[in-house]
Amino acid sequence: MPEKPTLASESATRATHALALAPVTAPASTVDGFVREFLQNLNFNRGVALSTSSATDRYFALAYTVRDYLMARWLEDLRRQREVQAKGVAYLSAEYLLGRQLDNNLLASGLTDIASEALASCGIDLDDLRQQEVEPGLGNGGLGRLAACFIDSLATLGVPNTGYGIRYEYGIFRQTFEDGQQVEQPDSWLAYGSPWEFPHPEAAQTISFGGHTETYDDGGVQRSRWVPGWNVQAVPYNYMVPGYQNGRVNTLRLWSAKATNSFDLRVFNSGDYEEAVRAQTFAENISKVLYPEDSTPQGKELRLQQQYFFVAASIKDFLDVTLPKDFDLTKLPDRIIFQLNDTHPVIAVPELMRVLVDEKKMEWEDAWAITQKCFAYTCHTLLPEALEVWSVDLLGHLLPRHLEIIYRINDDFLDAVRERFGDDEMRIRDMSIIGEHPVRSVRMAYLATVAGAKVNGVAELHSQLLREKVLPDFDEFFPGKFTNVTNGVTPRRFVRLANPELSALITDALGSGWVTDLERLRELETHAEDPEFRARFAEVKAANKRRLSAVLRERDGFEVSDGHMLDVMVKRLHEYKRQMLKILHVVTQYESVISGRVVAADLQPRTAIFGAKAAPGYAMAKNIIHLINAVGSVVNADTRLEGRLKVLFPPNYNVTLAERVIPAADLSEQISLAGKEASGTGNMKFALNGALTIGTDDGANVEIRELVGDENFFLFGMSEPEVEALWARGYKPAEFYQADDNLRRALDLIASGAFSRGDRSTFEPIVSNLLYDDRFMVLADYSSYIAEQVKVDAAYADQDAWNRSAILNVARTGFFSSDRSMRDYIDRIWHTPPSF
Repeated sequence: MPEKPTLASESATRATHALALAPVTAPASTVDGFVREFLQNLNFNRGVALSTSSATDRYFALAYTVRDYLMARWLEDLRRQREVQAKGVAYLSAEYLLGRQLDNNLLASGLTDIASEALASCGIDLDDLRQQEVEPGLGNGGLGRLAACFIDSLATLGVPNTGYGIRYEYGIFRQTFEDGQQVEQPDSWLAYGSPWEFPHPEAAQTISFGGHTETYDDGGVQRSRWVPGWNVQAVPYNYMVPGYQNGRVNTLRLWSAKATNSFDLRVFNSGDYEEAVRAQTFAENISKVLYPEDSTPQGKELRLQQQYFFVAASIKDFLDVTLPKDFDLTKLPDRIIFQLNDTHPVIAVPELMRVLVDEKKMEWEDAWAITQKCFAYTCHTLLPEALEVWSVDLLGHLLPRHLEIIYRINDDFLDAVRERFGDDEMRIRDMSIIGEHPVRSVRMAYLATVAGAKVNGVAELHSQLLREKVLPDFDEFFPGKFTNVTNGVTPRRFVRLANPELSALITDALGSGWVTDLERLRELETHAEDPEFRARFAEVKAANKRRLSAVLRERDGFEVSDGHMLDVMVKRLHEYKRQMLKILHVVTQYESVISGRVVAADLQPRTAIFGAKAAPGYAMAKNIIHLINAVGSVVNADTRLEGRLKVLFPPNYNVTLAERVIPAADLSEQISLAGKEASGTGNMKFALNGALTIGTDDGANVEIRELVGDENFFLFGMSEPEVEALWARGYKPAEFYQADDNLRRALDLIASGAFSRGDRSTFEPIVSNLLYDDRFMVLADYSSYIAEQVKVDAAYADQDAWNRSAILNVARTGFFSSDRSMRDYIDRIWHTPPSF
């Protein structure tokens, strides 16, 4: 018989229950309160006194203090979300390029001034502590930065969201240059730990791989089950994602891989120390590095392991932890939408089917109906090589049950295609999720399109080409499934934080509401006609250049010359982005001076700034980096130029450096071959910060030009239909080389060894590639580009008119807020309104 509770035990139970329900109280938002919290964190979390603390100690104590202010709201949001059970977004992304967290969290919580004053009262400069922060190595380029912008906006809009990804131990890599060539170093961003993450090893999920499948009788029903060959543990690390001064805090959950049995003491004691930790090493490789080099079979296998690892953990986390235990899974589409950020997370589709059919014992048709409503797919590319495919052999080895499920999905889908279109075998082959050539493989973009409730491109032109050129049969088969959501960037980080002087100028003119209503920037149009406002805008740009100069001087030993136009091209190094075209312009200007055809004094002073990483296995991209650095070394040292032309290539471009480079830029280089760039977001950041764009009609450039006006945009190059027509006629790049004297002289100068100490072989692969392959038509667009750069020089010579155009770029690009992008997703795809 149960023991009768005592009065004391009843009181204790009531007290515990009341405490569990009571809201967590945030520290006092005063200078004194902040000082008290800071010193407590310094003493009790870092174990040091203020007088003996290091800068690292102080930074961590500051971060813990800011975290404490956010935590109360975060815990309350989690509690209310469990209570309300409103529909939310699970954003599945292989990368999140977050940038430094301190300033963003200070801004979101409205604590910047309080923290600065509190630290000053302790004899500490907030700026000094800012420099101690290491940027999280969780992303690489636009895909990861977009994901970070989106989760920021979802929190600001009050939409329930969990971002899911991988906690990479070393990130992509830290880029260094040796003799101008890229060298990859480990990015040890976790060397001192991260004060912003909350590890939860007790909530680890078991993730399986390999093995085989078998059928069994389940009460007269034939079912399949997966018998895995090995397991790893997925340990969650939570990050807070605060909305902008609205009290809302969402979650970013990143998974770290650990071995299920990481240490064999018996083997260790036998003296085989390497074998004793083999399982641990094998498991932890999964979350070691972002995008492992995949030119080897082992690299490909590791990439697929990474992708399945994080989506399986995320789905299990949502179904088994987030949802109530008695949740009716037939109502799952009313509770969650899994957004697939490109093809990396698409293996989540057969994983959800496996869970519903094999583990929850649903009928196939019911599970598939649920799955088709729970996923949406964003395609970020038009390049065939970027639309992932996985060989059937590899999938069968790593995920045998998932391969069976994909085959069943494909069979059912092709039956529906035949029912609609008859036995058109060419169409059926083209639409099959299983490709047959060059090896039998699974086309992940096709799987995502078949399974997703919606498929979206990321700019108007990209979405059009996606429907018409990349997936036209699917668009015909699924009328209404394809839509467009043009990308956007968060104005909090990329204007308010990155450009405080411009932000103050805008706030003086418009008030503070623009930070969450970026379309209000339109009100700046009238100020563009005010000479005093233009002068203040020019002062802001000059101050940003001085700030960048100081950063590059300390960071890289570079000097940014006064009076120079800053001509900036910063983005991932890929041939289609055409950094090659930009360096050809530099070589053309250089050659014109050293040949005596142009007097150096007649050049518009200009500094070309590059920032880019090349994938470790991408030989041509790495060759182009070498060429850019080599050209810079020669140009910067040649006194014949009288200091009027410079090339700077700071290594290891990241969000932290972007926040200094973008506000200082005068000219934004967005020069990809038309039809190749999905959207771009750097183009948006530059325009919002008052840089004019030179670009092709590609990606979101099209929408930028339409918004800012032709007179405030430098357009060059072929349109996408013209590119297609030239390919159809037969593109012969050597003909363009022969027809253009400037191009011939520039390429000949590179081929001569002028930038490689006389060694003609160094850059011969680049020259040959341009003359005989040139699949991204650098030579075809060269003459148009050079002619437009002449117009740039003429326009920049009239500084007042240039500043007017720059202000209009700011005023007319408020459309490119990630807040607007999120509203588009909410309205067109997710149907997840803000909650509480």
